[in-house]
Formats: sequence, structure tokens, C-alpha cells
Amino acid sequence: MIKLVITDLDGTFLNSQGSFDKSLFKQVKELMDDRKVKFAMCTGKQCERVEELLGENWAQDVWILGDSATRIKYRGEYVYQSFLPNSIGLTLISRLENIPNSGVIIACTTKGATILETTPPDLMEKVRKSYRNVLTVKDYQAIQDDFVKITLYDPLEQCFETIKSLQDMEEQAYMVASEAAWIDISNQGVHKGTTVRKLQEMLDITPAETMVFGDGLNDRELLLSGGYRFAVRNAFDEIKDMADYITLSNDQNGVLVAIQDFISLQPSLSN
Repeated sequence: MIKLVITDLDGTFLNSQGSFDKSLFKQVKELMDDRKVKFAMCTGKQCERVEELLGENWAQDVWILGDSATRIKYRGEYVYQSFLPNSIGLTLISRLENIPNSGVIIACTTKGATILETTPPDLMEKVRKSYRNVLTVKDYQAIQDDFVKITLYDPLEQCFETIKSLQDMEEQAYMVASEAAWIDISNQGVHKGTTVRKLQEMLDITPAETMVFGDGLNDRELLLSGGYRFAVRNAFDEIKDMADYITLSNDQNGVLVAIQDFISLQPSLSN
């Protein structure tokens, strides 16, 4: 029996416009509530941005594994966090800054997502699609806090090459290029898989009772965390190969349709 559903957001749950079918979600959420199934979103987006996307009512009843799964937030409270030490983060940022035309660095702390004051307006707008709390600095090296995570957005889509230049620091931080335009860096040993296991332990739910959805290369560990593994049709081939099921694309409500099909087979537990 499925007791927990976890989905990635961008490219998986969210459509190409960065939104979702709220009417269908309402129906599916009511179905999950009736079957006592927990729902979680596992994403690179800032937790506050996920709350904003969901709206106040739904945000209170969804587990958010946000900021590249370095934090778990539920009903407005952080119940788990793991931070990248400041010195390691600043070293990685310096390395990224020394790569010509590497893109915009998003350095996230508990205070918000920090970018340079000189970031072009179009890239600032791109950042704000994933982060509600955005700060600016003249120099990243002025940041004194530990990092929730560090993200690189490269509009030139060179991330698969860029990440190779950081391989010598793989023992100090977890790094993944989810696609050609994005790199996420978090504390060593912390990724979607480890944080999903934290949530499963909190809820006393096993991987065999967990349904998971993904599309990107940073969803490998997420898919390995569930007994019911789904890839949306627009997913990378590697993710499709890992999945037990291929559902419709993110633009066809693939996640919601699959949840509805599977959870409706389970008995009602409302009484």
C-alpha cells in the first residue's frame, strides 16, 4: 500500500510555464487525504517559494524537501536542515567565479538566496522564479554564514563540463548537474535520497510504501528511495530506465494522473 507520494517539481510536477493544474490537484489531494497518503515535494526551489506556489492552505499540509533537499519544512517549521560549511562553500564559489562565462551563482543561506549586485536583470528574474527571498552582495566572499546550498545557473548550458572542473572537491561537498543549465551543491552526503530517508523515518514509512516521481539527473537518488518509481515522459532517458513506470509528460499532468490512477485503487480510510 502506498502511504507517501514524493515528487520533484521543475520538469516533473510543474508544467513548462512553472505552474500546475490546481483543479486537478484539489481532486487528487482530497483522494490522498481520504486514503491517508502523505504528500511531499522534493525540489531545488527555496522552501518559501514552494509555499508561495502552493498557496497558504495547501502549503500547510504538504511536506517540503526544499533547497535541493537540504531542508525539510512542514507547517511553517523546519524539522531538518543540513548546511555546507562556509569555508568549503566560499572555495567552491571562488572556483566557479574563475570559470569564464559560467553563469550566475546563487549562494543560499538561511537568510535567503544571494546573488551579485551586478547580476543582469534577466538573470535576476530567472532566479526569482525559484527563490522568494533574494539578497544581493558586492562580493560573495563577504558571506559569513554556512550555506544551505549553492546553485549555478548557466544560460549557455555548459554545466556538464563545468562540474568536471570541481571533481577534486567531491569528498567535501555533494555536487550534481541536474541538466546542462544547472548545478546544485550541498553538504557532503546530502541529496534527495538521504533527505527522503529522513522523512520516511519521521513518518515511519518504508521505501516499499513510497511512490516517487522525477525527470532530471538529480532525481536518481529520489527514484531509488521508492518502491513505486515513476518518470514523466519528458524525463532524461537515464531516469526513464530507472523507473518502473513512465507516466504522461509534465505538460499533461503526468504526476497527478498517475497518483489518481494508483491511489484510487486503495481502500478509503476516512472512517
